[in-house]
Amino acid sequence: MGGFNYGPLIPRDMQVTRRYWAIAGTGLLLAVLAVVFARPLLLVGAVSLGAWLLGRQYLFVRALSRTAETITVEQMPGQDRVVAGNETPVTLSATLAQPSPLAIDIEIGLPVSATGTDVDERSAHIAPGDERADTVVSATWTVAGSYEFPTPTLTLGDADGLFTERLSRGSTPSIVVEPRGPRNVHVGEGGEQLMGAYGQRQSGRRDAGLDPGELREYVPGDTADRIDWNATARLNEPHVREYEVETNRTTALLVDHRAAMGDGPTGETKLDYARQVALTFIGSVDEFDDPLGYYAVGSGGISDRLPPRAGQYSAIKRRLRDLEPTAGDTTTTTELTNPVTLRHTAGQLTGQSAFETTLGPYFESTATYVERIEGDPLFETARTSLAQLSGTVWTVIFTDDTHRAELRETVKLARRGDGHVLVFLTPTALFEPGGLADLEDAYERYRQFESFRHDLARLRRVSAFEVGPRDRLDAVLSSGSQRTRSSTTQ
Repeated sequence: MGGFNYGPLIPRDMQVTRRYWAIAGTGLLLAVLAVVFARPLLLVGAVSLGAWLLGRQYLFVRALSRTAETITVEQMPGQDRVVAGNETPVTLSATLAQPSPLAIDIEIGLPVSATGTDVDERSAHIAPGDERADTVVSATWTVAGSYEFPTPTLTLGDADGLFTERLSRGSTPSIVVEPRGPRNVHVGEGGEQLMGAYGQRQSGRRDAGLDPGELREYVPGDTADRIDWNATARLNEPHVREYEVETNRTTALLVDHRAAMGDGPTGETKLDYARQVALTFIGSVDEFDDPLGYYAVGSGGISDRLPPRAGQYSAIKRRLRDLEPTAGDTTTTTELTNPVTLRHTAGQLTGQSAFETTLGPYFESTATYVERIEGDPLFETARTSLAQLSGTVWTVIFTDDTHRAELRETVKLARRGDGHVLVFLTPTALFEPGGLADLEDAYERYRQFESFRHDLARLRRVSAFEVGPRDRLDAVLSSGSQRTRSSTTQ
């Protein structure tokens, strides 16, 4: 058993206390005095003290061995997943199969990223003769990641206060701390919330271009390309054909994390909102065990890539959580985001001024690229990576409206053959540094975005949705409604 040397039955890490040394010192003093004054009685006293200490040590080691074999220590976090910045209870429970003569202090093992309860308050105590102790501490998780709890530390001492021993015993559960994500996430079309879970797929879900199912009446919100015109002419009322969705398909996620995706407040950037939707989408794919691929696209090319296969959903989620916007230009000019141009520009900076020292890092890409790409990175990723996939491919793109012309061509390319494309777009109008100071201007830019999104959604086998903060979108749409009412009353 770890921590012991059972040959001589002496614990390796056993510590003696000050009281032990005081008694041992007294015995040594008696032995010296017995020799100096030739008093055999003093020597008997010294030998008796030494024998008593050895006997207490033997009893301590026996009790220690028995206790270490029979104690059960469990650490139980209140939940196995928590959002960074939140608090969760952690329960420590210690049980003995039979009472022990030792006093036992058990200190809970918390990862270094957990803060909250003071160290002095993280312990449970089992008094001699007792069999159980429980305590609950609160831990606040500050840094996202996956953490394993350290083994609890037990400090055992005898009733006479002569010896102590420290052991590591107990369970080591894990907890996943997810990054603080955006709240109030909106996914929809033209300000209307998407009904149902995005990415959800089940028998009977309507989706244009798949196996035809039953006919139903047209309802507001159905796009024109879903209308069955033959049935409409025959029945004299607009009708839509519902379609059965295939249960086996390959899905490829293209996640844009170029510089523009970093727009927005900390923790609520475009990328944060896109990531939130992507994580939910992956959960839906996981339910069907479909092959899923992942391509992260930075300013200079593909920064991360996992070819499609089933079972790698957790790995993709982990990589998504670690994704950060790459450095580079946020304009639509491709030349400025070309990695060669960025490196050349960085080389022209002498670093002699504070301005150049500050500016330099923005011209250096922070991503380690799996594949450097010339031209528009998103388009070239779709052209080179999707061409290697066979069968029906569903391409799911998470990006913004910064590079509209390039995105339109990317979508057209991705739907070649019988491919289908889902596009989740974050409107720049809702994320620009100036915020919503000028609501009328933001509404006009949102209208332009919505026109672009609608044009994408009109393409065959393409669905395009807006992703962003619901409260900001409501403010922009409310401003537009007020302006419309004002113009009609004049």
